[in-house]
Amino acid sequence: MNEALEILNENADEFDIKEIKSSTDMSKVSIVGIGISNNAGVAATLFEVLYENNINMHMISTSEIKISVLVNSNVAETLVNAIHERFIGKVSLI
Repeated sequence: MNEALEILNENADEFDIKEIKSSTDMSKVSIVGIGISNNAGVAATLFEVLYENNINMHMISTSEIKISVLVNSNVAETLVNAIHERFIGKVSLI
């Protein structure tokens, strides 16, 4: 990651980058499945799980088969278990 930050800083002017922020204590949690694109309720349910567990997301990324959120690493395990419980049933994954 340090190398990537160096390259970004060296080229910030060329790409009109005003500020670069980085962090090493983030985790990406994803829901993956072909049914996501046909079921708008999946995203809503994910947001409910985040809200109910008082977890803030820093970023969201979506595709036809995946919804990913970037969260603080210290809450990733809680989020994964809560998502699993909501979508599949009560079983601890981690």
